[in-house]
Amino acid sequence: MDEEFKKNIKKIAGDAEAKVTESILRWKFKKEGKELPDSKNLEEKSRLIMEQAHRTLSKSGKNIWGEIKKAYKKKGPKED
Repeated sequence: MDEEFKKNIKKIAGDAEAKVTESILRWKFKKEGKELPDSKNLEEKSRLIMEQAHRTLSKSGKNIWGEIKKAYKKKGPKED
């Protein structure tokens, strides 16, 4: 796959993810009866939340994968 194509797909996915996050933030502010921040501020908050979620999921995923490896090493492969 062409590197430029991959970069464009990642950008599109990141932009879509940021818009979904922004939409959820708008809903949360309205639900709590808070005033919506200006669109630039809301976009920045959305990006920060998205980045934090990525870090958290990355760390959790590594921890889970590590535990699976440990469990497999302790038991070893099953023999028939």
